[in-house]
Amino acid sequence: MFTGIVEELGEVISLRAAGNTGEAALLTVRGPLVASDAHHGDSIAVNGVCLTVVELGEGTFTADVMKESLDRSSLGSLAPGAPVNLERAARVDGRLGGHIVQGHVDGTARLLSRDPADKWDVLRFAMAPELSPYVVEKGSITVDGTSLTVSAVSAPGAAQEYFEVSLIPATLEATNLGGLTVGATVNIEVDVIAKYVERITAVARSRNEAPVRAHV
Repeated sequence: MFTGIVEELGEVISLRAAGNTGEAALLTVRGPLVASDAHHGDSIAVNGVCLTVVELGEGTFTADVMKESLDRSSLGSLAPGAPVNLERAARVDGRLGGHIVQGHVDGTARLLSRDPADKWDVLRFAMAPELSPYVVEKGSITVDGTSLTVSAVSAPGAAQEYFEVSLIPATLEATNLGGLTVGATVNIEVDVIAKYVERITAVARSRNEAPVRAHV
C-alpha cells in the first residue's frame, strides 16, 4: 500500500527482457533513498506501479515487471536515463499524506495540454472512457504514482474524455510531472473505493438485491 507522496525522483538504468518469451522484464532503477533500506521482496512503486525488489546494488534496485504491468502501464517504454517517481510502501505508523494507493495501475492517460499559471500548472489528460466513471471533480487520482486532486473533469459522454490536475511548485520540482510534454503517456490509478462501490452494486443488481449495507 502507498500514499502517492513521491519520495524520490529516480533514474532508469536498464530495462531488459526476462526469460525467453519477452512477456516479462527486469527493470533496474537508481534511487539511493528508496534503496537505502530496501530488502529482497520489498515493494517499491515506480511511476505508480507496485514492483517487487529482486536485487539490490549500490543505490540501485532491480524489480520484476510482469506482462500484466507491461500491458497496463507505460513501464515498457522506459529508456535508460528516464526519470521515474519512486515511493516505498507506506508504514502503518506514518501519516497518510496523500490517499490510499495500491500501486495497481488501471491504465494510461495522454497529456493533452499544459497551461502554466502564476503559481501552478494546469495539466489536462485524455483518459479511456471506461475509466471516466471513477474520476470526479475534487476526488483523488494517482498520476505516475503521484497523489493528486482532480480540478476538472469532462462532462459525461463527451467526445473527448479528460481530467485536469493543478500542480503546485513542490510537485513540479519533486516529480517527473514537471518535465512532461504534450503527448506524453502517464500511468493512472483511480480511487479504489469507487471500484468497490461499482462492484457491490453490480453484484446486487445481478441478484436483484438491494446493495449490501455496512453494519456499524
